[in-house]
Amino acid sequence: MLEKLTKIRRDLHQIPELSFDLYKTHDYVMKLLVNMGYETYVTAQTGIVAVKHGTTNQMIAFRSDMDALPVTEKTGVDFKSKHEGKMHACGHDGHMAMLLGFADKIKDIKLKSHGIMLIFQPAEEFPGGAKIIVEEGFLKRFNVIKIFGIHLYPELEEMKFGFVPGAMMARNGEFNLTLKGKSSHGAQPHHGNDAILAVSHLIHQYHSIISRNIDPLEPCVLTVGTIEGGEARNIIASTVKIKGTVRAFNDKVYELIKNRMKAIEIGIEHSFDVKIEQDFQDFYPIVYNDLDIYQHVIHQFNDSEYQVIEKMTVSEDFSFYQQVVPGMFIMLGTRNINKDYIYPLHHSKFNFDEKVLLKGVEYYDRIAKSYHLYE
Repeated sequence: MLEKLTKIRRDLHQIPELSFDLYKTHDYVMKLLVNMGYETYVTAQTGIVAVKHGTTNQMIAFRSDMDALPVTEKTGVDFKSKHEGKMHACGHDGHMAMLLGFADKIKDIKLKSHGIMLIFQPAEEFPGGAKIIVEEGFLKRFNVIKIFGIHLYPELEEMKFGFVPGAMMARNGEFNLTLKGKSSHGAQPHHGNDAILAVSHLIHQYHSIISRNIDPLEPCVLTVGTIEGGEARNIIASTVKIKGTVRAFNDKVYELIKNRMKAIEIGIEHSFDVKIEQDFQDFYPIVYNDLDIYQHVIHQFNDSEYQVIEKMTVSEDFSFYQQVVPGMFIMLGTRNINKDYIYPLHHSKFNFDEKVLLKGVEYYDRIAKSYHLYE
């Protein structure tokens, strides 16, 4: 199994593709699934749903993401990316290998209760392929009642599972804002409306939202990440653009932040005689691990095999599945200081020992057996 998983992972690592444009990746995964005898369906342009029927009309789903990142690889491995400027820097090559390993393990097993659905999903990084798979109705069509997923995680000791009850990853949104004032000579500021001065007050007031409007026990983030504006040192700026992100683990808190941002923008418009155009896009919901499933899962493992870890302000589109059916998302540790597997997700040097993939297959196998899908 390790030899198979290593080959699959390294084959896929060399052909990273982005978003929905996963044609080589799709063909590689589809060929393996068809050769294993699975009933397969194309979804979300280049995604794949593979099903194995059981004795009931219900199914339990297991999901892997497929897409890579626009990162230039610097690992120095002999199986490095052949696609310049693209890299599996978030472990999705490993995720696919684990799920294909699980598919191989169970391909000849006769299921004794519910069926099994294997989801290979594009566009996790952006803009959210899970949402499209849900909208295309595959979970409803095959009566999926639970869903499980794994993510490799270099912040956790190699081979150890990371479990989180309840809210695990934050809801996220991103905003683009353009503030328009009036230009004038820098020596005659009274003839203009300074967009830079206005946006400085705007950002300052944005950051008062978390500290003064939100319960301090509610974790959330508002970050302005870029700012661009002005023409020259001696010209009052007419236009400034900023971009940022919002994260929260509570929908009410998330909406409160958005409402306060809008109120602040209106106040800034009146105070500085400027106009503000805001484009706010809601992306992924909260990743929320069903508490009943969580309790069931942790009882399948010894205390030494897992660690209860802290929730994270990063986001994951696995959350779209959890809005339809209960599920659980976990982390699988890859950190190995001796082998220099210490770089974070999305880093150009991210790498891991393929032996951890066996642990992922084992996790899926234990979950399936715990629900009596087979012995």
